Amino acid sequence: MLSYGHVLVLLLLPFVSPAGSCTEQEMRSLLQFLAGLSQDIGLTASWHNSTDCCSWEGITCSREGTVAEVSLASRSLQGHISPSLGDLTSLVCLNLSHNSLSGGLPLELVSSSSIVVLDVSFNRLTGGLGELPSSTPHRPLQVLNISSNLFTGLFPSNTWEMMNNLITLNASNNSFTGPIPTSFYASAPSFAVLELSYNQFSGRIPLGLGNCSMLTLLSAGHNNLIGALPDDIFDITSLKHLWFPNNQLEGSIIGITKLKNLVTIDLGENRLNGSIPNSIGQLKTLEKLNLEYNNMFGELPLTLGNCTKLMTMNLGSNNLSGYLDNVNFSTLGNLRSLDLIWNNFTGTVPESIYSCRNLTALRLSYNRFHGQLSEKIGNLKYLTFLSLVGISLRNITNALQILQNCRTLTTLFIGYNFIHETMPKDDEIYGFENLRVFSLNDCSLTGKIPHWLSKLTNLEMLFLYNNKLNGPVPYWISSLNFLFHIDMSNNSLSGEIPLALVEMPMLQTGNVATKTFELPISRSHSLQYRITSSFPKVLNLGINNFTGMIPNEIGHLKALLLLNLSSNRLSGKIPDSI
Repeated sequence: MLSYGHVLVLLLLPFVSPAGSCTEQEMRSLLQFLAGLSQDIGLTASWHNSTDCCSWEGITCSREGTVAEVSLASRSLQGHISPSLGDLTSLVCLNLSHNSLSGGLPLELVSSSSIVVLDVSFNRLTGGLGELPSSTPHRPLQVLNISSNLFTGLFPSNTWEMMNNLITLNASNNSFTGPIPTSFYASAPSFAVLELSYNQFSGRIPLGLGNCSMLTLLSAGHNNLIGALPDDIFDITSLKHLWFPNNQLEGSIIGITKLKNLVTIDLGENRLNGSIPNSIGQLKTLEKLNLEYNNMFGELPLTLGNCTKLMTMNLGSNNLSGYLDNVNFSTLGNLRSLDLIWNNFTGTVPESIYSCRNLTALRLSYNRFHGQLSEKIGNLKYLTFLSLVGISLRNITNALQILQNCRTLTTLFIGYNFIHETMPKDDEIYGFENLRVFSLNDCSLTGKIPHWLSKLTNLEMLFLYNNKLNGPVPYWISSLNFLFHIDMSNNSLSGEIPLALVEMPMLQTGNVATKTFELPISRSHSLQYRITSSFPKVLNLGINNFTGMIPNEIGHLKALLLLNLSSNRLSGKIPDSI
């Protein structure tokens, strides 16, 4: 949005010059604005009435010497926005974004007879947006960005009737309530971008959007909208981005394939139903398809293979079924992320998926697949995130020997497979040097904690819970200098709690490096982790056969948020150091 506004300013101000001679009235208006700031980070040194305000920092004047642009983004400004800026009768662009400004947005700026671009995004502005009187003449405003503030109340409706030049409106990430207004749909023929996501809008998506023949982006995700997508949305052939995730929308999406220019479809976390239409293959420009957490059913249409520009496909947590072989994934050479978790797909994992050589994230967990892992997964040379939990895989040794060829893997979830098999021994497994997250839980695996895990020197999280592993926790565990989340609960581990565990550096003081997961890791629908540092520091040894006393040195683990030693055979007292 900001870049769009900047381009527009360049078009509108082809003759802007930093030199000029501003009027006394303009100087007074700017100094009134300065007086309303409680922190200006050095503006006072530049802004004083003994110099021409065209030479002031952040001020650009036209050739005629009038103030045309005030650009003070990311200046750590605090205080209020003075209505005096509305007295700058030649001001075309006002950019106060990315500061800490508070108070309300003066209506004088929205109703200005000259401002074309108004950007106050990423501040702490509060209150509501006032309505302009119905007698107000049409205003020149084309770009309004008030996103990421603290605005509340009903969104204005009459105001937009005076904005017949409006092209872009971004009010996302506030707390606006009530219905989405309709007045600007008909009044602004060039209206192209509507961004209302992350608010508290309710009710149905209003009719009238079909009149916006120039609309390219329509976004109102993370609100409380209900009902079906109105039919006239499917008449907006210019639309490129349709973004309504995390609402309560219902009905089918069959009409969506009329929007031939779509690049993004994000309707995840709604209540949509029906099947994915066969005509989806007509969307030749589609790059992102997100329908996760809905009630979609049926088989994947084979025409999905015609969407050759797809980079992201997220269909997880639905009721989709049938064989994935219906889709020829080998035509999807641009695919980067494929997420089909929590569906009812059957058969084997189609080997054409391994032709998507640009894949970085693949999640097929909790489906009804069967069989062994294919060696062709080694073709995915850029794969960093892999989740194959609960798909009835067999032969754990073979699977790990295949996966060790995926040298770029950093996150590997393969739990709830290989039931009652034996943990591979040290001379059978190599590789995985880049692994940060390894989960092999709920497999009922027998054997001991293998020494080959000690070679995973970048490991940060280790999940081995709900197995049948026995023997002691190995001494080398403390050599994993980045390990901060350890869950070995519900096994048959024995011996005393080793001092190696209380020497773990990351459980003592270390700060976890922030790494973004390619796909969010869910503990539940409402709890999703997107970065590694969001995970708590944990040592979970519960439900095992540990004996002896709790070592007093356990108090060294100052960074721990969860310590579980329950359901063991420990004796003695709880150390005071805890």
